[in-house]
Amino acid sequence: MKLLTASYSLYISACVGAIAGLDAEPGRTPPPATPAMNSIGPRIVFDAAVYDFGELSAGEVAKHTYVFTNAGDGLLELNTVQVSCGCTTAGEWSRKVEPGKTGTIPIQFNSANFNGAVAKTVTVTCNDSNQPTLTLQLKGTVWRLIDVIPSFAVLNVRTETLSNAIETVRIVNNMDLPVTLSDPECNNKAFSALLKTKLPGKEFELIISTISPLEANAKADISIKTSATNFPVINVIAFANVIPVVVVTPSQISLPPAPLPSKLARSISIQNNGTNLLALSEPAMNTKGVEIQVKELQPGRRFDIVLTFPESFKIAEGEQLDFSVKSNHPQFQTIKVPVLQEPALGSLAPAAAPTVPHTHPVQGAGAP
Repeated sequence: MKLLTASYSLYISACVGAIAGLDAEPGRTPPPATPAMNSIGPRIVFDAAVYDFGELSAGEVAKHTYVFTNAGDGLLELNTVQVSCGCTTAGEWSRKVEPGKTGTIPIQFNSANFNGAVAKTVTVTCNDSNQPTLTLQLKGTVWRLIDVIPSFAVLNVRTETLSNAIETVRIVNNMDLPVTLSDPECNNKAFSALLKTKLPGKEFELIISTISPLEANAKADISIKTSATNFPVINVIAFANVIPVVVVTPSQISLPPAPLPSKLARSISIQNNGTNLLALSEPAMNTKGVEIQVKELQPGRRFDIVLTFPESFKIAEGEQLDFSVKSNHPQFQTIKVPVLQEPALGSLAPAAAPTVPHTHPVQGAGAP
């Protein structure tokens, strides 16, 4: 029995040795490794993610092509190239790049509307699992031959006073040679424009003012000719914003069809833009059952009024309903806000709109 066992063990050892000998046979190729064990997928690597274009004269275009390499072992795919604003555009970029190959993203920046230090970003998305989103940067400095500060003028006109609004625009010559400027030309008679010299040939002031009476918002284009051949005309845009003394928002209250299924609250905002503080008193509705709450959010300047209409509320046919409140302002002794109700479903004709009194006009939101 012992002899039989020893012979069997000997046989097994011989078989194992034979198999090992086959594996160790010279020139025999070992089995390939499983691809998933060593694959890293696509990898995007940029030569440089930041480009500094240095200095540009306003109006010049900076162009740059970002170069990247697929350092992985899978197909690299660029999904999007998103610029930060309309002044920067992307050309046709490499959308698919094989392992070991390079791709490009051409970018250009228009400096026409800029002055001073500029930094713009470009966002790239791709199928690199390590960094699916990357940010590129384009930066530099834009300078103007002639600075106009600000490039447009905003004049706020208050209806409470008759005085004109005035805005000053600085004009600075950054060139070595001095320049001469012509008298300004304005295309809107509601504005006046006067040029003053602060430093001959180098620095000027453009004084822009409104001319009373100005009852609505207005715009003007002002042009000044220069002696500089590469900057022949200076253009300035002026805006006049007419600010009413009292602004009521909304100008009217609208309720859903009657009867109201439950209590309903509506808010009215009153903004005082005048010189003096505003005081409100005696808030009222010309009907019963409506709760009124007045909150002074900013003393003398901003008020919030909440009207709460009861359940089943209904404006009677032909009834003219409004909210009213008295004020200490001589031009707005009574402020009124009409209240309307939408017609019931199936109604043949909508209810007639109430007549709004004209004795105490109040500037509504959005109105000129």
